[in-house]
Amino acid sequence: MNTYWNKPAETMDRGERISLQTGRLKEIVARLYRQQPFYRSKMQEMGLLPEDIVTLDDIKKLPFVTKQDMRDNYPYGLFAVPMSEIVRVHASSGTTGRPTVVGYTKRDIGIWSEVAARALVAAGLSRQSCIQVAYGYGLFTGGLGIHYGAELLGASVIPISSGKTARQIMLMKDFGTTALACTPSYALYIAETMREMGVDPRETKLRTGIFGAEPWTERMRQEIEAQLGIKAVDIYGLSEIIGPGVAIECLEQNGLHISEDHFYPEIINPVTGEVLPDGEKGELVLTTLTKEGMPMIRYRTRDLSVLYREKCACGRTLVRMSKVLGRSDDMLIIRGVNVFPSQVESVLLGIGSTSPHYQLIVDRKDNLDVLTVLVELTDEMFSDEVRGLEELEAKIKSELASVLSVSATVRLVGPKTIERSEGKAKRVIDRRQL
Repeated sequence: MNTYWNKPAETMDRGERISLQTGRLKEIVARLYRQQPFYRSKMQEMGLLPEDIVTLDDIKKLPFVTKQDMRDNYPYGLFAVPMSEIVRVHASSGTTGRPTVVGYTKRDIGIWSEVAARALVAAGLSRQSCIQVAYGYGLFTGGLGIHYGAELLGASVIPISSGKTARQIMLMKDFGTTALACTPSYALYIAETMREMGVDPRETKLRTGIFGAEPWTERMRQEIEAQLGIKAVDIYGLSEIIGPGVAIECLEQNGLHISEDHFYPEIINPVTGEVLPDGEKGELVLTTLTKEGMPMIRYRTRDLSVLYREKCACGRTLVRMSKVLGRSDDMLIIRGVNVFPSQVESVLLGIGSTSPHYQLIVDRKDNLDVLTVLVELTDEMFSDEVRGLEELEAKIKSELASVLSVSATVRLVGPKTIERSEGKAKRVIDRRQL
């Protein structure tokens, strides 16, 4: 029997939902035009008035917003209410420039909790669940987003945050954790540490993993499920929109359901900005339909995905997005060829003779881009004879060339050589700008 947190919203007739979205879009555009100088200026530059937005399709008339717009208006320039109404502020790490700052009203926190609760129930959680939240707490939205959703659901929450992996595993056993929330790369690190500690994950109560904050492939899912003995589902969110809970896989694991009564999705050509039809891969663009503190109109996420509108076997009528297929701004261009880390990951996990830890290093030598892929060996392979390692290296190089359409140097490195991450894994080192 399928269960829902908010069945009317999650199974709404599509025509009824379009009517709801249209009304909410018109309201938020009118409010931003009245109250938000940034959006009013952008619309005036395009000769747009709020009354020009009549149907949902008219969203195409509105301008895009980017992360750079957020940095240009740092810290509070995109807020649409006075600071006296902002009850929480989150921000990015700011490693690539000024941090991107987001603000929430009390109602926004309620909406965030609602969509996160929907996500957890879709992943199979209930009031009886005990969820260990190993996303970072603080300015990063991951930890608190899942935390508030789990509390609204009535589940037991272990707010452990990231790090101290041996302690994570001890508490997982002692506290009876049934669900783990963290990045997929950290889940693999936990599994690896369990083996070193002699802990069999199948002897714990852990049954579900809710993983996000970085792109991960189907092969990585299979690896995590095999190593931890769990059902691994993908959750999607970003602080600029609200945080985790924007979309979630149900137990069908066939695309992530977007809470589209709150977040309207589009897929665009990342070069031209043209809106693409359902089923075509492009950049995901999101519009918040209910957010008060810092609404976002047509925010370019830079995440590459595909939208599907067919009704899911779970009964939800919400539009689904594919797992994130990479990022348009993380895309590497090697000698004119587009390369994504997820393509490398898929090859390595398909071969199956290495650990799931890898790194791409890009250099420029004699005006030519050179790609080196560091591949970490398992303990078993590391102790293998030299000939076997040479054959493995040649096989990886050949399959990478076939998938990437560009040659790469493959370097096999010993176990634990590649630095582990308790958050997002650092997959790419691009030295061409140095």
